[in-house]
Formats: sequence, C-alpha cells, structure tokens
Amino acid sequence: MSPRLDGPRTHNATSACPQGLTESDSPATVAVPSPRSSNTSTIRNTSTTSSTGDGLEDLPEIPPYSEVGPLDARALSKTLFARLESLEEGTHEHAYVRNTLVELNLALVKFAASRFRSRSEPMEDIVQVGTIGLIKAIDRFELSRGVEFPTFAMPTIIGEIKRFFRDTSWSVRVPRRLQELRIDLAKAGDELAQDLDRAPTVGELADRLGLSDDEVVEGMAASNAYTASSLDAKPMEDDADGALADRIGYEDHGLAGVEYVESLKPLIASLPGRDRKILSLRFVANMTQSEIGEELGISQMHVSRLLSRTLVKLRKGLTLEE
Repeated sequence: MSPRLDGPRTHNATSACPQGLTESDSPATVAVPSPRSSNTSTIRNTSTTSSTGDGLEDLPEIPPYSEVGPLDARALSKTLFARLESLEEGTHEHAYVRNTLVELNLALVKFAASRFRSRSEPMEDIVQVGTIGLIKAIDRFELSRGVEFPTFAMPTIIGEIKRFFRDTSWSVRVPRRLQELRIDLAKAGDELAQDLDRAPTVGELADRLGLSDDEVVEGMAASNAYTASSLDAKPMEDDADGALADRIGYEDHGLAGVEYVESLKPLIASLPGRDRKILSLRFVANMTQSEIGEELGISQMHVSRLLSRTLVKLRKGLTLEE
C-alpha cells in the first residue's frame, strides 16, 4: 500500500469522475470539517462521530480519488468494507464509508462500460447504469467470503448494463423469451445460409432449434420490433414513392356505405314515382319538406307522412336482405 494510505485520514480533493460527487456534496466533505473551522482534520472531532459508539477513527488517509491506483484502491476498499460491517446502516458514518467505496471503485464501472462503447447509447448513460450495479455489489459484498471485490462486482455491473440495453434498445417491448429467440434465429439463420447457400426456410430453422414452425414464425415477427423506421424518413435516391407516411393508406369511411347503396338501388327502383321524387328532392337536392310540398302541390304534413312511410319500407327491405 502506498505510504500515504497509512497516516491519519484527511481529505482535501474531489473525485475526477464526472458521475461522482462534487466537492460540495462528497461524503468526505460532509463528514470532515474544513481545516479553517477546526484545529484538526480527523473525523474523531466531528459531531456525528462523537455521538456514536462506532466512529471512523484510525481509517487510512483518503487521497484524491484520481490519484488512487488499482492496488491502493483494492487495499483501501478492504479496510473500508471491514469498517462498513461494523457501522449501523442509515447512520452518517455508514453513508460516508459506502459513498467512499463507490468513488474508489468507479474505475470498475468505466472499464465495464468501455466494452459497450460501440452501442448507440451515450457513454454517460452506460456509466450511470453501471454505477447502479456497483452500488448493488457494494451492498451485497461480504468480506468474510474471501473473494476480491472486483471479481465479485464485475458480473453485477455488466449484468446491470446488459439489462439496460435489453429494456431500452427494442423499439417495441417484447417478452424476454422472444428477445432471446431473435438472437437464436439470427445465429441459426447465418449458419444454415452458409451450409445451404441460400436463405433457410421456416421448417429448416425449426429443425435446427428444435422448435415448432409457429414458434419460429412468432420469433421472426418479434424481430421486426427491434428497430422502427420513421414515417418522415427520407426515401432512397432511387425511390420515387416519397416518404413512408406518403405511402400509408387511410381508412375510407365511405366504403362502409357501398354495400347499403347497392342494396338500396333495387328497393328504390320498386317505389312509386312520387315517392322516388320525394326521396330525390329531400336527400339529393337537400330541399325542406315545405319546399317539397310546394314543388309537388301538397301539404308539408302530407310530405312528412309519405317520406316516413317510404323510409320505413326501405329499412324493412334492408333488414329482410340481411
């Protein structure tokens, strides 16, 4: 261990990691009074430590996190884990040691996040998700098991990052079973394409994976949900059809009435001439009943009775046909 880790614990610097705590809210700054306001920098003289039975006395010095090498970070982490087990959860001292462990081991998160730098997600988001995995590993780690903390923490950090991609990379959320099936289908499809020198059929994929044809079709349909195309995306240079939004059809509400119009034609043709005339004036010329009465030389009440009788007859005719 570096000699600077063997002296009394002081802290006068902040983490170099952008995701770490700032100088104003870092655990060291909160736990240790400033040299300007106290004659000593040891945590033994802080009010929070003096009020508890298990203080943070005799902890080694914590240098600036950016200056701590891997070996020093590992040795200091062991000391802090040992002290963390003796502190009561929820106390100021427990929070300080836990946060310090997070800062000391952020290099593990950055190393794990670098494996996913080719993904489309920003690296800052990947590091943030990996830090959540680091915190979970710190909370579950037991020094008595004799396992090095980096060995214990890396699977948890990487698992948290992979879970993040699994939950956010799909344009449409599908069950995990179908997500894994998509990977299996892609792998089997590539292998069969090389062996057969052509694209495999659904039956060939089902035989290779030991699945039914319906399961393969379901997996292939789910694969379409991985990425989504924008409706406003610009077409290819040789595509004269315009954007996708311009090629999508719409529901024509007039189609619903085509069947009724064709069914009404023979029924209207069988009506008396005056009834057909009234229907034409009312629903084609949009004349009122009074105007129709003046046109035909009858009263408005008579027009109303004739129109009602005609409409009832037409409805019954449609009902009988259905």
